[in-house]
Parts: sequence; structure tokens; C-alpha cells
Amino acid sequence: MTETTGRVQLVRDGTLARLGPAGDIDGVGGTAPDGLFAHDARHLSRWQLRVAGAAPVTLRPAEEDPAGASSVSVLTPPGTREAPPAYTVFRDQSVTGGILTERLTFVSNLPEPVTAELELTADVDFADLFELRADRRTYERDGSEHTAQPVHGGVRFDYRRDDWHSRTVVECAPAPDSVRETPDGGTARTLGWRLALEPHGRAELRLLVHARPHTPVPPVPRKPAQARHAPGPGASDLDRAFDQGMTDLDLLTVHAAGVDGENLAVPAAGSPWFLTLFGRDSLLTSHFLLPYEPGTAAATLSALAATQGQTYDAFRGEQPGRIVHEVRKGELAHFRQIPYGRYYGTVDATPLFLVLLHAHHETTGDRTLAARLEQHARRAVDWMLTDGGLEERGYLVYTPDPGGLLNQNWKDSPGSICFADGTVAEGPLAVSEVQGYAYDALLRTARLARDVWDDEDYARRLDDLAAGLRERFLRDFWMPEAGFPALALDGEGRQADALGSDAGHLLWSGILDEERARATGRRLLEPDFFSGWAVRTLASGQAPYHPLSYHRGSAWPHDNALIALGLARYGLGDEVRALADGLAAAAARCDYRLPEVFAGYGRADAPAPVPYPHSCSPQAWAAATPAALRTALGQV
Repeated sequence: MTETTGRVQLVRDGTLARLGPAGDIDGVGGTAPDGLFAHDARHLSRWQLRVAGAAPVTLRPAEEDPAGASSVSVLTPPGTREAPPAYTVFRDQSVTGGILTERLTFVSNLPEPVTAELELTADVDFADLFELRADRRTYERDGSEHTAQPVHGGVRFDYRRDDWHSRTVVECAPAPDSVRETPDGGTARTLGWRLALEPHGRAELRLLVHARPHTPVPPVPRKPAQARHAPGPGASDLDRAFDQGMTDLDLLTVHAAGVDGENLAVPAAGSPWFLTLFGRDSLLTSHFLLPYEPGTAAATLSALAATQGQTYDAFRGEQPGRIVHEVRKGELAHFRQIPYGRYYGTVDATPLFLVLLHAHHETTGDRTLAARLEQHARRAVDWMLTDGGLEERGYLVYTPDPGGLLNQNWKDSPGSICFADGTVAEGPLAVSEVQGYAYDALLRTARLARDVWDDEDYARRLDDLAAGLRERFLRDFWMPEAGFPALALDGEGRQADALGSDAGHLLWSGILDEERARATGRRLLEPDFFSGWAVRTLASGQAPYHPLSYHRGSAWPHDNALIALGLARYGLGDEVRALADGLAAAAARCDYRLPEVFAGYGRADAPAPVPYPHSCSPQAWAAATPAALRTALGQV
């Protein structure tokens, strides 16, 4: 997560470039993700243009195009009113498939010949993305070697550490007139050109920066373009947000290998920090898209089946049958300096995998995928019953992991699971929404057992387990005085009584009975919960509420998407429409791109949603939220 003020983010096919207003990169010494990134490694940390011996004047700052993968800035050498600039530079930059492409067009403003003098300083630190995260930790790199050397038409940067090798190659046409070291030493290199411009003529310089990480960046398979019509003048805010969301999801598509080794396109979680396959995020994004692009769900399910836990590895949280939380391919993951090569610290991805597998069958009528992944589904059920705690404890539980994530549900920040007085709940924790996912997963897998796998005995067993879970849940989680479900049960079985938005997920999963569900749904639209833009993660007025807290008062579009689908399930049409109207209005004030999260301030407090300072944008399940809202509105 990071602020994007004054920055342009270009993202496509698992490649990210984060540029300054003039199209430059200055990531030296900072922890912001400025640079060119592929597979969690920074492949440009410095990319600075100088014209006529000075930093250029920016006439028009870099601005991403509507598709989000390219930008254009307009620059000139310094000038004065009496001596305006001799030429103008149009800087066009784009990313795709591990490559930054830059086209510099120099246009003469004079009636006589002129020479454009320019220098470009490039450097690569090969920093792992996790080094730039907010925790600011440093990692040892004993025996590493970092070099730079001129090659024909450009310069090459290499990084080696034991069996790890990353490379960045800069190719230039025309080739630079000179390549020299910078006065500050290190691996930075300055490339220089003198380009002759005819009177009112032009010249072009093309630059290609090839990111070549240790693990190659495979091409992302592209499906045929969908026949989506751009919203016209009379389109609603929700229509425009839907169109922007689908565009953003195309940008966030990354490669993943399927269960049989096939090359797949799956939704990454978000930019800049999470441009990779996630369990929970990719599953919910795919679920929201099911009525519109069911192939996304099929690809996500196959990719997650391919990474399903096989053994016990405490460092990574891996357990047999468990669905992965996060997949990383960077240097620190390779050397196990972080547990995120494949990190399994999530309690909800496994039941959500089962929910999506049946939902895909239900939506498409296709039995093939459910049959193909039968053994993976059975192993996922086995995990819920054993290591997940469902048989022994009666609920899906997790114990906070000090080496990974303290909380392993979607509200995964420290302190997010708490009591109404602000006391943090201590584990093992059974959080409410996950019990709903588990209930739905058991019922849906029972239907697959009957309809696809022809195993009636297994189906009856799962139905019985679901019925028992529901009975326990209504007994243990419901708070009669509040008329609302508890946020969680702590390790001693006490109700964490903070009023949280997670209750809306219980309507989506169907674990609540009709009376409790409708009461809960209406409660979520009261003013302490509903800001006018969206439902807050915690109702205001409680001790732990903070409108700028990540999970204790902010508002998340995807959270609201699940709430909307749950409201629709119980026929709460007025509440669905109010929620959809609020989110559509919020999107309209954010250029129709819903962010990952925004602050919990009310609609009466400001004319637009107050940004959350570290929100990812674009972000997959936020981008898919308008699709879910469309579905919910169509059901009421």
C-alpha cells in the first residue's frame, strides 16, 4: 500500500512502473515503490532525464491513459519569455510483459537547425518489494554481486547471489553517443545523445528496458476481447464504475500455472504491493465476476489447486489441503528470508475455494472443472475438519502467527478482532464471517458430491456437519441484547462484542435464519454503520472505532459488495439500493475507480470520500465490486 499523489502507476501483465510527474524514477534510498517491478524485484530504481544539461520543465505531467498501461508527459529545456525553449519533448511510456517501453519525440520550435542534447541516468538496485514495505526491515545479502556494463546499444545490469541471478537490459535506438559512470559511483550509468533537428523538424529516441528476473515472466494468455460498450452520455455512475473496474481487472491480470501445468490468466490482488496471485482476494474477485466472466473463476480455481498445501511447514503455515494465501517469486522468498514464497496463513481461503468451485458449476452448468478438482476439494474439506479445527473445536479457528499475520481472516491487521471496549481478542480465534464461509462450503460441496461425484454418503455427511455448525453458531455468536452477531469468539469462547461489518458476510453465506438475517441487514444500514458512501468496518461510537484505521472504522468496497449480495439474498431491496447508490456515488468522485479502502467519515463530512492514506489502487476486489452490485440489484 502506498500513497500515489504526484505519481503515475502503469501496470499490465504482472509488470508495474511507478513514475514521477516528468516520467522519471527516483527510488534511491526510499521505501516507496518507485521504479520498474517484475516478480517482486525492482528492475529500475533510477531513470532520470536531463535536457540541455538541466532537469526539464514539465509542461504537462505524466498522466495514465484510460486503459492504465501507458502515459504521456510533455517537457522542455529551461527557457525564458525572451528565449523560449528551442524544442519540446513528448515522453510516451508504457509497460507490458516485463518491459518498459519509452518513446521520446523531440520537436523543434525554431526555423533553423538545432541540436537536442540529452542525458539519461539509469540504475538498478534489484530491491525486493518486501524491503520497500512499511516495516522498513533490512535483509542480509552475503556474497551478492551487483554489476553494470555497456553493451551494444545500451547498458546491462546484473545481480547475482548464490544460485539467484536477475538482470535488467536497457536497449536504445539510436545507440547512445556515450555511456559513463556517475560521479557518485556505484552501478549508475549516464547515457548521452546529441540529436540533430531540422528546422521545425523532429527526431525520435526509442528505449526498451527489459526486466529479466530470476524466474522468467511468462506471457499472460489473453482471451478474446469482450464486446463491452463504453458507457454513453446517459450511463449511470454504476455503469461507468463497472466499465472502469473491468478495465482495471484486465490490467491486474497475471500469469499462473494451473493444476495440470497450463498457462493461465488470473487476477492479482492489487497494485503496487500485491501484484501476484492471492487466495482470498483472487477467489472473491472471481466470484464477483462469475455472471460476467466465469472463465476467471475457472483459472483461479485451477491455479490455487496447483498451489494447495501438501505437507507441514510451520515457517510458511503450510498444511495438507490448505489453500494458499499469497504467492511470491522474489529473492527473499527464494532464500526463505520471508515465509511468502508460498504463505498459507489464511483461515478463509480454503472454504472460499469450495464455495467458488460449486458456484462456478452452478453458474455455468459445466461439470468438467468440479470433476477435475474433486480430490482437491476433498482435501480442502479435510483441512477444515482437522487442522482448521472444525471437528475438535466446532469452528474454523486460527492462532495469531507472530512470524506471519497476526490475524488470518480478511481483517488481517493487528488489533482488528476486538471487544467493544477496544480490548484485543486473543486466540485461538473463531471469527464470525469465516464460520459462514465454512457453512456454505460444506453445503455446496455436498451438492457437488451428489450432482457431479455421485457420492451420496459423503454428501449426507457434509450436510450433517453444516447443520451442526449452524446450530452452534446461532447459539454461541448471537448477542440477544445487541440483536447482532459477535465479531468473534476468543480462545476462551467469549464473544468479542464489537459491532463489525463482517456480519453482512453472514447474510451472503446463509448461516443466519431469516429473522436474524433481516434484522442484521437493516442494522448495517443505520447511520453508525453506513457512512452514506458505504458500510464501515466497525460501527462508529464504539471505543475502538477510528475512521482512518485499516480495519476498525474504514470502509472497504469489497466488504460492501458481499454485504449487498447478502442483503439481496434476504430480499432487502431498499438496503441494497441504498448501498449501491452510495458506492456508485463514491466511485463517481474517484474517477470511477473504487480504491481498496477509504476512510470512514460520513457523506455529510466531505463532498467526496476521504482517501485512506495507504490504499492500493487499482485493486482487484474493489474493481470487481461494481459487478457484484449489479448482480445484487438484479436479484431484488
